[in-house]
Amino acid sequence: MNTQQKWIAYYTILIKEILRFTRIWKQTILPPVITTSLYFVIFGNLIGPQIGNMDGHRYIDFIMPGLIMMTVITNAYANVVASFYGSKFQGNIAEMLVSPTPNWIILAGFVSGGVARGMTVGVAVTVVSLFFTHLQMQHFWVMVTIVILTAVLFSLAGLINAVYAKSFDDINIIPTFVLTPLTYLGGVFYSIAMLSPLWQKVSLLNPVLYMVNGFRYGILGVSDIPLWVSYGVIMAFILMLGGYSMYLLNKGTGIRS
Repeated sequence: MNTQQKWIAYYTILIKEILRFTRIWKQTILPPVITTSLYFVIFGNLIGPQIGNMDGHRYIDFIMPGLIMMTVITNAYANVVASFYGSKFQGNIAEMLVSPTPNWIILAGFVSGGVARGMTVGVAVTVVSLFFTHLQMQHFWVMVTIVILTAVLFSLAGLINAVYAKSFDDINIIPTFVLTPLTYLGGVFYSIAMLSPLWQKVSLLNPVLYMVNGFRYGILGVSDIPLWVSYGVIMAFILMLGGYSMYLLNKGTGIRS
């Protein structure tokens, strides 16, 4: 395939993914916006005043970056795992793999679709947050790069989950028992400085902590983790999951077998 044909293949997969989640926006975009609004009302307006300031910011302002990142993570992951498994179930992926389309184009198309949904929901939640908080954006490009890299990372994770899934129930196991605990314990609602030294060390094993704090630094200018460490951890996971995703596609795991 020449460059133009590769671009057409990538663009086709991406547009298909975008149309997929925008057609059912009442299921893909609206629910996380409503859920996050409830978080703002309950934790921000009702509980927040009792907690007071955290790291020099109102509690509702402190949790806002974490809530936005949480929706980006869950939606980027959910989009790819559901779409890829659905295509695998229908046999579309097998047809793509035997076509002249390079596997990295297929991977890039699905991941870009996950990023698109994660960013779309993230923007929607950010707009809603303006009714509750004061958006500052201290470091705009840090905020943008962190959220995009995080969406890429969890899109790759969603694809790996979909490759190994053997039923529609399997695509819900990781989000329920792994993704949800990681996000809730990833510093969304608190600073790890509040924890004992032991639990601070344990928290450092949670990769979501680095993403939430990097994003929080971009918006509020405060973080429990050095910025370069956040970037390093995210990039390391992207390289590992990206390489493993390509390995699975090249081998045809869960697809050709």
